[in-house]
Formats: sequence, structure tokens, C-alpha cells
Amino acid sequence: MAAPTARRREKLRQATLAEIHQAARELLTDQGPAAVTINAVARRIGMSGPALYHYFASHDDLVAAVTAGFLRELTTAMRTARDARPADAAGDRLLATCRAMRHWATAHPAEFGWIFASPIPAAASARHRPDTPRNQAARDFELVFLQQIEELWARRGFPVPALEDLDPSIREQLRAYAESLGRGLPIEALHVALSCWIKLYGLLCMEVLNQLDFVYSDPGPIYEETLRDLVDTLGLDYRPPEPSELPPHAPPS
Repeated sequence: MAAPTARRREKLRQATLAEIHQAARELLTDQGPAAVTINAVARRIGMSGPALYHYFASHDDLVAAVTAGFLRELTTAMRTARDARPADAAGDRLLATCRAMRHWATAHPAEFGWIFASPIPAAASARHRPDTPRNQAARDFELVFLQQIEELWARRGFPVPALEDLDPSIREQLRAYAESLGRGLPIEALHVALSCWIKLYGLLCMEVLNQLDFVYSDPGPIYEETLRDLVDTLGLDYRPPEPSELPPHAPPS
């Protein structure tokens, strides 16, 4: 009887965690990040604040768990889009991945803002605690893009700067990052990959956080220009987006 009882207990726990996550999401989208407190989440699901501490030891733990959930959802969307393309179509797969990221982010601006605009306490950062659920979810998200660059490098390569032409500080930081990943992409190739990612991610953050509204009511074409530059840098062919790859509110390109 012990095993079935334990399974029922775990099933109930997982159901409660899902309910907590949904309540936090509703508070976030309805009222903003400041509304996501232990007591507010507890009230929304009919639980007392102290009872919620059986699931999360602190507000920071709740925030980390909600963040991990959003990251996993975004990662799944990107992987699904990638895997819908042929395994040998490197350019198509990368473009599909990046467009799926924008599609999810623009459809879920509050969640995207929560993930990427909220500061992470130093003690909880990936450098200090790489094995936390939040940091593992962030690493899985990061690798959706990076693994494709690794595969491209192994298959055909792409232009990279000479190692000695990189600033010594950049070389040192990239070397430390490469060691933390435990993967085989050379420093020069990693520099190119991160440069592409920073441009794309930075543009998307500006769009979702409404930092481009002063000039662009539709940043989609700017995102596509950035994607063209990205695939050109990597020696791949550009493919215009299909209607299903555009955010629901976006006009056709």
C-alpha cells in the first residue's frame, strides 16, 4: 500500500504545483510582477500563505519556479518549430527556432518580461548554482540555439575571426564560458554565435518591452533583417517566414 499512497501523494503535489503556477501567471498578466506574492497566490487557489510555504520556502523560490516553467514552455515551442524542419536543413531549422522564440515572446509579453527583465540575485545565478531548476531550464533554453551552431560548425564551419584579434578580456570570458558549458565549440566560433544571439535577443527584448514604439509600430521586418544578417554570417540561406511563423497580430511580410 505504501507505493500507491506515495504515488497519489505525489500526483496531488504536482497538481497543486500546477495550480500555483497558473495562479502566479494570472496575477502576473492581470496585475504585473509586483502582484505575484506568496499570500496573493495562496488566496487565488484557496490556500493560506503558511500552507504555500510547504511548497516554496520563500518568495524567491516561488519566482524561480515560475520562471523555470515559463522557460520550459518557451524552449518547447522553439524545439517543436525546429524539429518540424528537415534534419539536414540547417538554415530552415535555425530560422524556425528564432521565429518561434519571437512568436512566443510577443504572444506572452508579461511572461517574457518576467523571464528576461527581472534581475537574478547573485547567489542564485547560474555561476553560483548551475544545478537549480531555474538555471537548468535557462541552460536548456540557451542550448536550443547553441546546439544548432555546434552542428553547423561540425558539418561545414563558418567564417570566424582570428583568435589573436579578439580582445584578451573577451578571450578569457569566452574560455570560462566554454568550460562551464563543457562543449567543444572553439572560442572563435563561440564568439560569432554569441554575437548573433545578443543582436537577436536584444532586439526582441526591446520589442517586447516596448522600447521601439517611438519609431516602429511593427518591428517584424527589423527582426527579419536581423535574421538575414544572422544566416548570412553563418553562411546559410535566408527563407522568408511562413504565415504560421508570424505572431498572430503581425501583418504578412
